[in-house]
Amino acid sequence: MVNRTHRKLISPTLVALAVMLLYATIVLAQNGGDPLAFAVLGTKFSQGMPNGTTGYDGQFAYQIALSPAHAAPFIDVPAYRYQRILYPMLARLLAAGNSALIPWSLIAVNLLAIGAGTFATARILSALGVSRWFALGYGLYGGQFLVLRTDLNEALAQALVQLAALAWLKKRFGWMVILFALAALAKETTLIFAAAFGLYFLWKREWRTAGLLALAGVPFAAWQLFLWQWLGAFGVGSGGEGATPFSLIPLGGWLWMAQVSVAAFALVSLVVVPLSIFPALAGLWLSVRSLSVKLVHPFVLALLLNSAVILFLPASTFREPAAMVRLTQGLAASMLLFGGLTKSRRVLLYSQLWILSAALVVNGVAPV
Repeated sequence: MVNRTHRKLISPTLVALAVMLLYATIVLAQNGGDPLAFAVLGTKFSQGMPNGTTGYDGQFAYQIALSPAHAAPFIDVPAYRYQRILYPMLARLLAAGNSALIPWSLIAVNLLAIGAGTFATARILSALGVSRWFALGYGLYGGQFLVLRTDLNEALAQALVQLAALAWLKKRFGWMVILFALAALAKETTLIFAAAFGLYFLWKREWRTAGLLALAGVPFAAWQLFLWQWLGAFGVGSGGEGATPFSLIPLGGWLWMAQVSVAAFALVSLVVVPLSIFPALAGLWLSVRSLSVKLVHPFVLALLLNSAVILFLPASTFREPAAMVRLTQGLAASMLLFGGLTKSRRVLLYSQLWILSAALVVNGVAPV
């Protein structure tokens, strides 16, 4: 009886949080206990030095959390970064505006988000009739390590998507809309999942639910208009400083690198082919095959859309392994949900292989 109780207490969420806490503790120890090391500040933006170090994207979330109204001079592309407002503002709220606590609260929000996303994923998988332990493929995905290590938005954004999917399964449509709306304000790419659900509701002629879901885009659209009036530009784009446009040719951004440097192309391909390109092609085949036999479901459509997006990513994203780890998170999450829906043990087991991408972060492939 005691052993059964212990087995119930141990969950994928608890395991994922324990691993992430250990990782965060190690990073803190390696940096003298300084939580600001997670922001990876660069002197080019934080100190206005044109030839200084560039740092990494988490520094912009930190700057916004530190001073929401006055962070623009310390950001590479202000409108693009400000559109992802939810994460820094939650961190600021958790820190009660105390600048000394904000580096800690940024870490705390990501830990809570990883836990919440893993919890929601485990509940979804259980509801679909498969083992909740496959949720470790979500909680221990390499992107989670990278997001935690560098104060990024993705953990919060994807957690809100997973919670929205869980709310839909429980027929709590109001919560679904709220969670999708918040997810879009955490990171705009989560609109891919909202679109998948919207297409499903239209297919099923659930007009009322489709109309309700459309409301999830209203806060995002309003925020974009505010950014345009304030900063003179919309936030939606292909990336920050140095970003190239989205490719109009499937995998054109990846193949473009071969024209610049065959050696660099080969090196990057060692990461992006097994991590992103092959799974995207597999996701397209699995989702199209499912749709061809009339298996129309939000998780099938989410896999289709997330797979397709990978093919058209810009060269500036393909050339950076850390960026690919981040942007593949939506594909990894949708593949896992698809595996649960179809009860495909092969897909579910394959999804666990994404845990190996954590090695890219731990071994220093990420820019930290």
